[in-house]
Amino acid sequence: MAHANEENRAETILKLENVHMYFGRVAALAGVDLEVKKGEIHSIIGPNGAGKTVMMNCINGLYRPQRGRVTFKGEDITPLKPYHRAAMGLSRTFQKIELFGGMTVLDNIRLGRHIHLKSGIVSGSIYVGKTKREELEARKFIEEEIIDLLEIEGIRDKTVEMLPYGLQKRVELGRALALNPDLLLLDEPLAGLNLEEVEDMARFILDVNEEERWKVTCILVEHDMGVVMDISHRVFVLNFGNKIIDGTPKEVQNNPEVIRAYLGEEDLYSTRR
Repeated sequence: MAHANEENRAETILKLENVHMYFGRVAALAGVDLEVKKGEIHSIIGPNGAGKTVMMNCINGLYRPQRGRVTFKGEDITPLKPYHRAAMGLSRTFQKIELFGGMTVLDNIRLGRHIHLKSGIVSGSIYVGKTKREELEARKFIEEEIIDLLEIEGIRDKTVEMLPYGLQKRVELGRALALNPDLLLLDEPLAGLNLEEVEDMARFILDVNEEERWKVTCILVEHDMGVVMDISHRVFVLNFGNKIIDGTPKEVQNNPEVIRAYLGEEDLYSTRR
């Protein structure tokens, strides 16, 4: 992990400033600030209902906050639609798998690449020139990079709905990577996985973040505190739409307000006796 002075010199890739998101009279986010540095794994944690997924939805454009702004790579993206943010290099996996069950693994992953295809209708219809080059480049990237990284060569031609849940999670990650993102939002990628699958997924996330070929900045929403504390550079703690702390894993683990949010006052008191 980066030393503190290296983190201070790092470029900010994403910034949330005073973000408010209301549903009726309920404040899902109440003036939230977040700053993510390029190259980090920056996790967002908190009890159920804390506002984590709402925060992710504000980042990728599914929600537009009533107040505040979201900046990505120095540009205010608050008014932009999700597909505009995707074109800028922001990709996402979802808490509930959002794959096309009747399609193959390869075709699902290819869908994540379509935003980079620039050929027009005429060249696309006759599959020559620019269209053919784009298709060959996309196929090489997916087959030689993504499928190899996620170790899914043996299932590439299988229909997604026939696969075990753990493999479907890999395919969804593969589709997100097909966009070749600068920032990857991971919404509970370990949910529903067994111990071996959790270890594999954590390894894939680290590879995507650390390997020279990828170097993708990641925002991770996850309930598995063991993995979060092991792989994160920084951890942002949210409770009832408010930030408790944004710090290193060690700082977060030792923060009384974080312990209180997870354990409650009585359990916190008992741990101190």
